[in-house]
Amino acid sequence: MEDDWVRGLIGGLMIGGAGALFLLMNGRIMGASGIIGGLVDGSGRSNRGERLAFLLGLVLVPPLLVALSGGVDTGLTGNIWLLVAAGGLVGFGTRLANGCTSGHGVCGISRLSWRGMAATVAYIAAGGASVLVFRHWLGVI
Repeated sequence: MEDDWVRGLIGGLMIGGAGALFLLMNGRIMGASGIIGGLVDGSGRSNRGERLAFLLGLVLVPPLLVALSGGVDTGLTGNIWLLVAAGGLVGFGTRLANGCTSGHGVCGISRLSWRGMAATVAYIAAGGASVLVFRHWLGVI
C-alpha cells in the first residue's frame, strides 16, 4: 500500500474515532461548523472551553504533525485570493447545507442519516464541479 493511502486511512480512522467519542461523551455531533457557530453566535457559552479546545486542536495539530514528519507537500496554491474565494465558497456551502463535511459526512453517514448522505453527495459533486471549472476550464489551480 502506498504511504499516502496509509496516512489517509489512519487519518480517517482518527477522525471517525474522534466523532464517535465526541458523540458518546457529549451526545452531540462533531460538526466543526456547529462548534464554531456556537462560539460566534453565543449559543455555545455553556461549553465554551470544550469548543475552544476543539478549535485549538484543529489549528495546532497539523503544524505539529508537519514538524514531526519533516514536511508535507499538500499542493496548496500560493494564490491568496484563490484561497480567500475558496474559503468563502466553503463557508457559503456550509451555511446552505446547514452543516459541514465533518457533521454530515463523518457523523451523519455513520449514523445512517439520509440528510447526511444527501449533503455528502452534494459536497462531493460540488467539489468535482469546482475542480472541473477552476483547474480544467480556468486553469487557476
